[in-house]
Amino acid sequence: MDNIVSTRDIIKCLLCYDALCSKACPNNLDPAKILRSLRFKNYKGALENVTNACINCSAPCQKKCILENEINIRRILINCQKAKEKFNMKFDKADIKTDICGIEIENPFLLSSSVVASTYDMCKRAFEAGWAGVAFKTICMMDIVEASPRYSAIKGLDGSFTAFKNIEQLSDHSVVENLEIFKKLKKEFPNKFLLVSIMGRDEDEWKYLAKESEKAGADALELNFSCPNMTEDGTGSDVGQIPELVEKYTKAVVDSVKIPVIAKLTPNVMVMSPQALAAKRGGAKGIAAINTIKSITEFNFIEKIFKSEKIDKFAVGGLSGQSVKPIALRFIAELSLNKELKDMHISAMGGIYNYEDALMFLSLGAGSIQITTAVMEYGYRIIDDLIDGLKYFLASAGFKSLKELEGLNLKNVVDVEEMDRNYVIYPKFILDKCLHCGRCYISCMDGGHQAIKFEDRKPSFDPKKCVGCHLCVLVCPNNAIISSEIKVRKS
Repeated sequence: MDNIVSTRDIIKCLLCYDALCSKACPNNLDPAKILRSLRFKNYKGALENVTNACINCSAPCQKKCILENEINIRRILINCQKAKEKFNMKFDKADIKTDICGIEIENPFLLSSSVVASTYDMCKRAFEAGWAGVAFKTICMMDIVEASPRYSAIKGLDGSFTAFKNIEQLSDHSVVENLEIFKKLKKEFPNKFLLVSIMGRDEDEWKYLAKESEKAGADALELNFSCPNMTEDGTGSDVGQIPELVEKYTKAVVDSVKIPVIAKLTPNVMVMSPQALAAKRGGAKGIAAINTIKSITEFNFIEKIFKSEKIDKFAVGGLSGQSVKPIALRFIAELSLNKELKDMHISAMGGIYNYEDALMFLSLGAGSIQITTAVMEYGYRIIDDLIDGLKYFLASAGFKSLKELEGLNLKNVVDVEEMDRNYVIYPKFILDKCLHCGRCYISCMDGGHQAIKFEDRKPSFDPKKCVGCHLCVLVCPNNAIISSEIKVRKS
């Protein structure tokens, strides 16, 4: 897609609420939605919605844009239309219905248990936007008092979150209030999936919350064995790290209700299988993973030291966002590869922002997808591109159902000693895209194998020195270096 629209152009878009560019369009297009689709890699969705009307337009959308001189909306839309004509794309969409523990859902996307699914109004708006269900923010019988502020983030150069930390706990509404919300939601949205997250301090509390949630209309229960931010000992991830307690509380809940039970496990362990197997022994039908990872993000003390000011307190909290995706994928693969867990539904989460992220988790065995951080950053509206992107992909790739995709890549997950080390795959330089910045040269010289030459501001590589590590491919800012995909056997 970089051949059509530069990622650097799209990343500048602020993704405004009630965007002025769309309001100004005289051609009944929605430039803001098209730009958002591009941002979230729903390229077909973007191309389907462009027309040739932009070619002779004076571009009032550009003039109304808050960043008028930063992003060329007209050029982006015209390039999209040219691509649409050039590739003569088909815009078929596949059915993405699936199920959670035998209960059908319209698509695999749920809000995960957090602030994004913590009130009636929020869940209602999410359902109306197109989310298939919600995992409601964990209900409990504890007194919840939150800190302020309770979020921090590490940001990329474009201002988006690369990592997000919270010290948020559970629902601060009473059990009675939350039960009334469940009843109202199921009455108004009977076909949406209501996954109620619960946490108790002892068997009696787990049983009570389970029974009452079932009565109030919960389709399934999610047992929170994973919150890293609890102020009470013996709750959250304290429980999730001990298989015996996971089994004990899971069994207590399963014996109390008829609806499916899913155990939400903590990633703050070396391996997750012992806890997952304990949940299975307790009667759970599924696993949800991962919750947030205990962490410390950035904290400001340098300036305060210079001013001799008191340094603010900061706490270990739960990390989420794009940076945790590789860790989440590793745990999902571990669970899916465990033959003793093969019948368990896996509801995956951890750094999922677009449909391509979701595909990775689905291809490693996940059956449903849960999302929070991306919603906190960009809102419920991301569901449009999650759904469309997945539908377009499945149709284009020839899949008849989402189930065909589940676990497709598990056979490709191998131990590191199984990797073939008998060949080299050299990089390929696309000189007409090269910016002549020399970044590849610097990285190869100081962090690689000194295989790149940079003469007359043109890069080239020495195959006698190149080991095919692909560092140059990763650092090139304009994708002008790619893998040749040609395997050359080592001499």
